[in-house]
Amino acid sequence: MGGCTMKDHTFFSHSAIPAIFLVVVACTANVSSAEKVDYENDIAPIFEDRCVYCHGEDEQESGLRLDSRPHMMRGGDSGLPALVPGHPEKSYVMNVIQHLDEEMAMPPDDDQLPKEEIEMISRWITEGAEWPGQMDAVLEFESDHWAFQPIVRPDVPALADTGEQYKPGTLLPVDAFLRSRLAEHGLEYSDPADPRLLIRRLAIVLTGLPPTPEETETFVREFAANGDAAYERAVDRLFQSPHFGERWAQHWLDVIRWSETNGSEANLYRKNAWVYRDYVVRSFNEDKPYDQFVQEQIAGDSMGAGEATGYLVAGPHVPAATVGREPTAIRQARADRLDEIMQTVGASVMGVTVGCARCHNHKFDPVSIQDYYSMTAVFQDIEFGSRHPEFSEDHPLRKRGKELWQRIQTQRDKLRDAGGWEENWGAYRELHFPAVTTTAVRIRFKTPNLGLDELEVLGPHGLNRNLADAREGTEVTGFPEEGTDGRNPIERINDGEYGTMAWRTKLDAKKEERPWVEFQFQGPQTVNRLRLSNNREYFYDTDYLNKKPYLPKYQFDMDIMKEDETWQSWAGTWAVNSKLLKNNAERKQTIANIQGLIDQLSEEGPQPSFVGRFVEPVVTHVLLRGSPESPHDEVMPAAPEIFDGDLGLDSSASGPERRREFAKWLTSPEHPLTARVMVNRVWHHVFGSGIVPTTSDFGRAGAPPTHPELLEWLADEFVSPADADNPAWSVKSLLRMLVMSDAFRQSSLPHEEGLKRDAGSALLWRFPPRRVEAEVIRDSILMASGTLDLQIGGRSYRIHNEKATYAQWEVINNHGKETWRRMLYQERMRRVDDQIFTAFDFPDCGQVRAKRPVSTTPLQALNLMNSDFVLEQSDLIAERALRESNDELELAVDRCFELLLDRSSTEAERTACMNIARDGELALVCRALINSNELAFLP
Repeated sequence: MGGCTMKDHTFFSHSAIPAIFLVVVACTANVSSAEKVDYENDIAPIFEDRCVYCHGEDEQESGLRLDSRPHMMRGGDSGLPALVPGHPEKSYVMNVIQHLDEEMAMPPDDDQLPKEEIEMISRWITEGAEWPGQMDAVLEFESDHWAFQPIVRPDVPALADTGEQYKPGTLLPVDAFLRSRLAEHGLEYSDPADPRLLIRRLAIVLTGLPPTPEETETFVREFAANGDAAYERAVDRLFQSPHFGERWAQHWLDVIRWSETNGSEANLYRKNAWVYRDYVVRSFNEDKPYDQFVQEQIAGDSMGAGEATGYLVAGPHVPAATVGREPTAIRQARADRLDEIMQTVGASVMGVTVGCARCHNHKFDPVSIQDYYSMTAVFQDIEFGSRHPEFSEDHPLRKRGKELWQRIQTQRDKLRDAGGWEENWGAYRELHFPAVTTTAVRIRFKTPNLGLDELEVLGPHGLNRNLADAREGTEVTGFPEEGTDGRNPIERINDGEYGTMAWRTKLDAKKEERPWVEFQFQGPQTVNRLRLSNNREYFYDTDYLNKKPYLPKYQFDMDIMKEDETWQSWAGTWAVNSKLLKNNAERKQTIANIQGLIDQLSEEGPQPSFVGRFVEPVVTHVLLRGSPESPHDEVMPAAPEIFDGDLGLDSSASGPERRREFAKWLTSPEHPLTARVMVNRVWHHVFGSGIVPTTSDFGRAGAPPTHPELLEWLADEFVSPADADNPAWSVKSLLRMLVMSDAFRQSSLPHEEGLKRDAGSALLWRFPPRRVEAEVIRDSILMASGTLDLQIGGRSYRIHNEKATYAQWEVINNHGKETWRRMLYQERMRRVDDQIFTAFDFPDCGQVRAKRPVSTTPLQALNLMNSDFVLEQSDLIAERALRESNDELELAVDRCFELLLDRSSTEAERTACMNIARDGELALVCRALINSNELAFLP
C-alpha cells in the first residue's frame, strides 16, 4: 500500500543458517530458566520453523512479518502490535500462539506450539525482546500517494496558443490550466454559451432556482450591450441572494447524510434537527470561512455555535429503546454510533474512508486500527440525542428567545407574591412556589402509581442547577425505595439521567400508604421550584408520534425542614389547583398567558434540538476486529499518524478540549486533505464531476485527478489567496473564480472531434450538460406557478402522518398549499419515498452521497405527467399565463414557455400547442413542458 518502510534494514537473515544447525538448536532450546533467552539460539529457530514461511520477507499473510522486530512491533492487518517488549500480555503474537481466539489460532490447521516454546517466546518478550542488529530499527508509516503529500502551489502554465508565460489579468488561472491540458489532446474550448442559457445555468448552479422571465430578458439585453460587465453583475447579485445558502446547504447535507429521522427499525423523528440545517444555510450565505465552518461543526459548543454539532450526529443510529438493556447490545450500539461519526468526518472533510480501519488496518491507505480508535477517542463525549444548543448573543433564535423570556418573567412577577403555580414545559412540569431556605425537602404524592425519570429541585441562583442531583452530594430516600418489582429504584430519580430508567411505583390504591421522596442537601439551599418528568429524553429527541410520553398532573404536597429539624408544609399542586385558582379569574388568565408564551418560546426561541448531547468521555481501547467484547490497548485522543495527528492529549482531557484540538489539526493550512477535498467538491457541483471523480475518497482506491496541477493550485489559492483582497477559505471567492472562467461560460453543445477524443467531457472542451436535482425540478415548477414560498429557514414542512413508534411513515400530503416551500425544507426522512421526487434520485440519507446518481426511469415521466402535484401546479401555471396575457390564448401559450423554460416558443411549437390549448387544455401544454429535458437539464 505504499505504506511501511524500515529506516534500518540490517537484521538477522535466517536463510543463511544450515538446516542441520536449526535442528540442533531446536533440540537444545529448553535452556535453564535462569539464563537470559537468546534470540538467535532460542527464538529465531522457532520463528523460522513455524512462522516465517507465511510471515516473512517474501510473503506476509494478514500483512504480518515475523522476521523483523519493527514489523512485529507495528503488527499486521489486525492493527495490534505482535510484539510489545516487556509485555507478553499485550503482544498479539502470544494471543494467537496460545490459541486464545480459535478464529485466529496460529499456526492454522495445526496443533498449538509446544508449551516450552510458548514459554520461551513469553520470557523473551518479558526480558525486552532483544534482537541483535535490529534494536535501533524503526518502522514508520509513510506513503507516496499524491493526496497525502503537502500541497505545493504549481506555476500557472504558459498560454497554449502563444507560448507566453501566464500573467495575472490576461487569463484566469483556471482557464490556463484547462487550455494547456486541452492543447495536449488537440482540443480547445467550445464557443461561448448563448446568454439566455448562460444565465439559467448560472442561476441554478448558484441558487438552485432558475431566473424569472424578467430577469432573463434583462440579462440578455444588458449582455448584448456589455457582456462581461453584465455577467459579473449577475454573479454578484446571485451571490447576495439568500437562496445561495439554501443551494449549497443542500450539497453539504447530502455528503453528511443529514436527515430528520434516525433510520432504524423505528425510524423515529429527530426533534428540531432543522436548526442544524438552518445553521448550514446561514454559514454559506455569510460566506463563513470554511476552516471556521468545519471547526464549529466539531466544537461549536465552545464557539457560540452549538447547533453546528448536529453535523456529528447527522448519520443514522439505533435509539436506546430499540437496543434494549443487554450490556453487550448496549456496548455494540455505542460502538456503531461512534463509527457513524467516523464515517461522517472521514468522508466529508478528510476524503478518507476512515471507517475501513474499524476492524483492521486499512487495506489501501495508511490508516491503522489504532488511528481509527484514537479518532473515536476524540468524540467520546458525543452521544446521539438532543440538548439546548449553545448560541452566540447575536443568534436569531437566542435574540427572539430573550424577548419571550422577558415577557414570561413579567407575567410571573404578577403571580409570585400570591403563592405557587404550575407550568407545563412539555418535557416536564415545573411548580413555582415562594422561595425558602432549607436543608431538606420532602414530596408526598397523593396517587399510588408514579413514573418519574427525574425530580429536580431548583433555586433562584443558577436557573437550571438541580440541587437534588446526587452529584451535588444530595442524598435521596423514600418509599418504595426499590420501586415496582424491585426493578425501578428510587436512586434513578436524582441520577441526572433522563429517559426510560425511572423510579416507578405501583401501590394498592385501597391502602393508605402513598409514595414519598425526601432529599437531604449537603447544607442549606434556597429553593423555589420543582421539575417533574417521566421520559424527558424521549420528549426532547423525537416527535410526531401518536403515543407520546405523557406526564400525568401528579397531585402532591411538599414539606421543608425547619432549623429545629421538624417538617413544615410549604407547597403542593393540590393547593395550587384547588385553593389559589378558585374564583380567581385574573390569576387563571395570567397563568394562561405564561403558558401561551411557553408554547411560543418552544417554536420561536432556543429549544432542545437533535444536535448531539454530551456524556462523560471514557478511556478508549482498540477493539479487536471491531468487537467491544475484545478491548485491547488504551489509545489517546489523536488523528491518524500519517498526517502527524498527535494532539498532545491523554485520556484525562475533557471532551470539548479533545474536539477543539482535533478541529484545529483538521483545518491547519498544512493539512494535505482538507482544502483539496473542499475545492474538489465545489468543482464537482459547478462542472458536474470533480477533478477527483471520487469526491469522498482521495485514497488509493479512489480515482486519480484529471487535472492534478489545477487541483493543487486551487487548494493553495483557497487557503492562501494570491490577491490580498480575497479572504482565505472563502467558498464564494472560490466559486467566483470558477463561474467567471471561460470554461464555465462556454457552450454545452457537442461536436464530433470533442466526442472522439474525450466523450465524457472530463477535459472540459464544452460545459458538460447534466440533469438537475429533484429539488431544482420541484422548485422550478412552483416558481413558474408563482406559488413558491421563499421564506428562509424554520421548521420543515410536513408531508407525513403521525405514527406509532414502530410503524412506518406514510405520506399524506405531498402537494397541498402547506408544502409550497423549497424542497430543502421538506421533512428529510430516511427510507421514505415522497411518492414524487424520490424517483429523481433524491438520497435516502443512509449512505454518504457526495455525488447523486442519475437514473432514467418511466416513473419519472409518470410523476411529472400525472402526479397530484404536477396536475395542480399545471392548472396554476395555465391560470397565471392567461391572467398575465389578458386571456389571449396565443400569448398565454408563449407565456407558459417563458415561465417554465425561460424562452419564447418557436413558431412550430406555438402551432402545435395552440391545437391543444384551443380545446381548453392549456394545463396539458404545461405538463408537456414540465416533462421536457429542457426543464430537467442544466444547459
